[in-house]
Formats: sequence, C-alpha cells, structure tokens
Amino acid sequence: MSINETHAKIKAGVWQTIAQSEIDVSGIQKETLNELVDLIVDAAMEEIDVQMDTPMAAFDEEEASDVIKTAVSNDILEDDKEDILWQGRPFLSMVETYTVTDERIRITNGFFGKSTENIELVRIQDVDYRQTFSDRMIQVGDIVIKSQNASRPHITLRNIKNPEQVYEILRRAILSARKRHGFSYREEM
Repeated sequence: MSINETHAKIKAGVWQTIAQSEIDVSGIQKETLNELVDLIVDAAMEEIDVQMDTPMAAFDEEEASDVIKTAVSNDILEDDKEDILWQGRPFLSMVETYTVTDERIRITNGFFGKSTENIELVRIQDVDYRQTFSDRMIQVGDIVIKSQNASRPHITLRNIKNPEQVYEILRRAILSARKRHGFSYREEM
C-alpha cells in the first residue's frame, strides 16, 4: 500500500469515527474540521512509522549536515575497507531496507526470507531525487537511480526520509568510487 493510500485509509477511518461518535462537530467550520483531521492523520502516520522501529535514516536538519560532512569525508571514502555511509528503510515499511556504502547500494527485501540486490556505485550513471507535494509534507521522497545493471537498469529507493541529504551522500560516494576506480561515462549526443 502506498503512502497516499495509507493516508486516505486513515483519514476515512477518522471521519468514520467522528460520524459514529456522539461528539457534536456542527459548530466547527468545515474548513477547520478538515485541517484538524489532516493534522490527526499526519500525526498518526508519523507515530506508526516510529512504532514500526525508528528508521535509521531519521535525523534532524543539523544532524543531516553533520552526516554529509563526516560520513562522506575523504578519509572514509579513500580507505580500503567498505564503510556504511547511510542506512534506512522506506517510510512505513517493515520488509525493505537500503544500505549505501562507499562501494555499493544494497537493497534487502523480506521479513522471514530475505533477498538482497547489490548495485556497484561505479555502475551508476545518474542519480536524482523527487518529492510530490504530499511527500514534502511528511519529509519523504524517492531517489531514482539509472545504472548499467543489466537485470535492473532503473532502481527507485522509495519513500526515503530526508531524500535531499541521502541524495548528497550517494552522489558524493558515486563520484569518489568513480575516481578511485578510474571509471568515467561518456554521454552520446
């Protein structure tokens, strides 16, 4: 179920509960009541995400700046061991996790059984992030990756918390991996 579907389902449940309750809301303007319901739904979705296990990628803006400065520093990117730069999971997901290291992106799926897909950073051609208006309201977004991976050339890390910071970490790691391995891509015009 997508975030928008979950949001709509919870919102419908709140409206249904209000209708079934004995609380008189006739004195409240419809616009104010709609705003109140939206606030309740947003708070409920945030709490659900927290209760599912605080995502590893959840950090405030100040911590995000520190992560970009320290986790992707040249010291970490230029040593011989594989370092984890970022870990996270999609908003409201219990079965999918993402790990970005200085060598690859690892996508793990599954609750009881697990499957893992690895994308080497040197094989990535392009990376972007996108956010819809509703995504911006809850501070999530998608990171879109185009790679030379034959099995899956287009990969989307979906519903990532603070996608701009994760995008920057990934972009710097890709550039460093290309430099370290002497890879470059030529675009045909």
